[in-house]
Amino acid sequence: MPLPFRCSLVTLASVVLLPYGTVQGQPAAAPRAVVAGIPVNYDEALVGTYTLPDPLVLANGKPVRDAKTWNEKRRPEIVRLFEENQYGRAPERPAGMSFDVFDKGTPALDGKAVRKQVTVYFSRDKAGPKMDLLIYLPAGASKPVPLLLNVSFSANSSSVDDPGIKPGEVWGRDKKRVPAPKGGIGRINPLPFLSAGIGVATVYYGDIDPDFLGGVPYGVRALYLKPGQTEPAPDEWGAIAAWAWGLSRAMDYLETDQGVDAKRVAIVGVSRLGKTVMWAGAHDQRFAMVIASCSGEGGAALSRRNYGETIAHLTEPTRYPYQFCANYQKFAAHVDQFPVDAHMLVALMAPRPVLLQTGDKDFWSDPKGEFLAAVAAGPVYRLLGKQGLDTDQMPAPGEAILHTIGYQMHAGGHGTIPSDWDLFLKFMQMHFRP
Repeated sequence: MPLPFRCSLVTLASVVLLPYGTVQGQPAAAPRAVVAGIPVNYDEALVGTYTLPDPLVLANGKPVRDAKTWNEKRRPEIVRLFEENQYGRAPERPAGMSFDVFDKGTPALDGKAVRKQVTVYFSRDKAGPKMDLLIYLPAGASKPVPLLLNVSFSANSSSVDDPGIKPGEVWGRDKKRVPAPKGGIGRINPLPFLSAGIGVATVYYGDIDPDFLGGVPYGVRALYLKPGQTEPAPDEWGAIAAWAWGLSRAMDYLETDQGVDAKRVAIVGVSRLGKTVMWAGAHDQRFAMVIASCSGEGGAALSRRNYGETIAHLTEPTRYPYQFCANYQKFAAHVDQFPVDAHMLVALMAPRPVLLQTGDKDFWSDPKGEFLAAVAAGPVYRLLGKQGLDTDQMPAPGEAILHTIGYQMHAGGHGTIPSDWDLFLKFMQMHFRP
């Protein structure tokens, strides 16, 4: 049987190695002491002292004591702070968006699934940016089913072993679209989920916006540039917010699909796409669950911990500043002035389930920083009547804490391994009971 899911990072049609060289959840080599000219700390004794912003204190200093105040006042405050200072503001659903269901329900995967394929046009211009959504639903389902929506580094035709998938394209090194390779990196096997009565969908992030410096003219963000603009404004969307926006557009379609229970849609992504699903779930509460793998700095790991990757590494001009709004760079040398931190991002999922998965050797992504963020989000979950991690003791590799907030480290490095996807299925079954 093929592995349930395999994932590594692909961009510009090449494998991207993280600073210490790990792919597909394999053990890491020795971490590098300097990345992009910026020192990297891996010593717990040197993480520094810090005070986290309190998610349950309003901007005016008043405490949040009930769900109404959280939902109507504090939550919108925190979303706005993340928009203005990290991810950037994104537009609402476009008025000219349309769906073309060009594969309306074909038996697939040896009769175990019904396959649908949908092109989502982001504007009235059919030649403009668009994305293809690949969906598998359990064959013979008698009612709408919950669904796992995966945002992928690979084109749909490279993601599943199914000859009926529309041939996809990916971004090449010269910033042009090229035919996607068949098979290899990013392969997924929907069968374990389908057997459990759960649908699986996937979308290629590069359909939404490209993953390279100078990519604005080639993706959806170009549609929203104002006269005279060549880049979004300092508080407007970076690529991560664009990818998250694309997931919301996928949800717009899923709400119209009678085979999908749109009230039980989980989203999953790895690494920078782990950051993407965190922001998508924070910003769009229609997503009923978030599963973020190795999201690290800029995702679920605390920025105020000087450990592994930092805001300075992310926003260094030759690396990933385009993934965030330009305002984020202001905090590279002044993280103590950052008005939010990752625990507040986790808290924005409340009261919905969120699972943070990482690797115990994924030092660059700071597994402990993700755990501490989950712990610090607990008071918000408890305020809303849900269970946080309810412990401040990190579990050993392979041991999962699965409450409304979940946390697990596999033994190994960056990315997912098959047992992680077994855990994701278990987490969905726990919270998406019929």
